[in-house]
Amino acid sequence: MSRRDMLDVAIVGAGVVGAAAALALARDGWNVALVEAREPPRWRMDQPDLRVYAFAPDNAALLDDLGVWTSIRDARVQPYRGMRVWDAAGGDELHFDADAFGRRELGWIVENALLVDRLWSALPAAGVRVVCPGQLAALEQDEAHATLELDDGARLRARLVIAADGGDSRLRALAGIDTYTHDYGQNALVAFVDHERPHEATCWQRFLPTGPIAFLPFAGEDGHRSSIVWTLPETEATRLLQVDDTAFLRELDHAFAGTLGTLTTVSKRVAFPLRRQLAQASVAGRVAVIGDAAHVVHPLAGQGVNLGLRDVAQLRALLQKQRAANRDPGAPAPLARWARERRSENALAAYSFDGLNRLFSNDNLLATLARGPLLGLVGKLPPLRHAFWKRAAGL
Repeated sequence: MSRRDMLDVAIVGAGVVGAAAALALARDGWNVALVEAREPPRWRMDQPDLRVYAFAPDNAALLDDLGVWTSIRDARVQPYRGMRVWDAAGGDELHFDADAFGRRELGWIVENALLVDRLWSALPAAGVRVVCPGQLAALEQDEAHATLELDDGARLRARLVIAADGGDSRLRALAGIDTYTHDYGQNALVAFVDHERPHEATCWQRFLPTGPIAFLPFAGEDGHRSSIVWTLPETEATRLLQVDDTAFLRELDHAFAGTLGTLTTVSKRVAFPLRRQLAQASVAGRVAVIGDAAHVVHPLAGQGVNLGLRDVAQLRALLQKQRAANRDPGAPAPLARWARERRSENALAAYSFDGLNRLFSNDNLLATLARGPLLGLVGKLPPLRHAFWKRAAGL
């Protein structure tokens, strides 16, 4: 491969985080290749994706800067203006309201498939070289570059390689980066349900001894449809996947205490295992690790994809400085600084969500007595409530 064929950046993994990274860096003028095993299916209005995110304002601003947020918003997003959190054992409710923060909305509920679809659609015009299908087979590194070898024998040489290939990242493993992993013994069961009362553009979350249950407002059906994320012990999640719709809705209504009235319909149900996982390093040589490849967190705060896109935003800012100074995008010292900052931020988030899950997902008497007053305390102190929301919003 000649010097002319050298890439600035090669990215493995083209989900939301990997595709956003490729688009951002290509638009900034870097020569970028994106490797993905299979092309994602096109998003369809009539087939809502069960995987949805509570999208934060800073990441909406990032995608707006990349020229894709308008097409996402125009297709289907649900703004949410409120958040209500309470514990089944009693105590005060924690309430966030957009008006109190001087905003039109706190964030948006967005489908994963829609995000990926619009990001992929923007890649060709940005000049991203998409290698798909492409399976990573080997990694070689020296002081000047890294080389990816694919299963068909093709080789990509780049000054910086980015692992965005998910929690079971092949590239992270090839780079010699291990992980700290904790299995929660819980599954998140997800589905769409319709309900008697409107969701009021509000995210609802009730803590139960078995784990939190969240109703996230979803666009359409005149405000009477929500996406549920129900955290359960693995055996209980398996059982609820097998019962019929009538039995499932009955148990769901009981768990949510009838908050939105009678539940009338349900989509297919899917459950996935939950774990806390942190890469032991965010950089190894010329390999940087972002998104789920770097950190997998509990979904109770809806921050997974938001943390991943913040990895992208901060890496992009670093590389913009490198480009302005005509410097190497894979230079070790700047990458090490970025890695320290992101790993600190992501570890703090992961262990904070872990602590909340441990506090609320149990029936210990002392924990039960403390939970309600703690939520009430946050709710009654506006500066503390503002600080909680601003951190979640990335502001």
